Amino acid sequence: MTARIYRPAKTAMQSGTGKTDRWLLEFPSDTPVTIDPLMGWSGSSDTRQQVKLWFDTRDEAIAYAARQGIAAQVEEPQTAKRRMISYSDNFKFNRIGSWTH
Repeated sequence: MTARIYRPAKTAMQSGTGKTDRWLLEFPSDTPVTIDPLMGWSGSSDTRQQVKLWFDTRDEAIAYAARQGIAAQVEEPQTAKRRMISYSDNFKFNRIGSWTH
């Protein structure tokens, strides 16, 4: 089983970059999810998919995987393209686009 090492992106509910500076090591699911016929709950016999290990740096995560003999695949994060504008730019006189109410 190959573990995945990556830096999670921010969620849709975040406007800032909180909790996106740490690296995560997690295992993908090997067995399919089964549905309990009585209650309808989903479950699996694979407990490794519940394990999530957080690391401060990418190198620490890779070193841990190597020490424990875990085959790991590292995914590099994509940088967000940010456009810095201020609220007052909406009301400039030399604005290129048309301004309407």
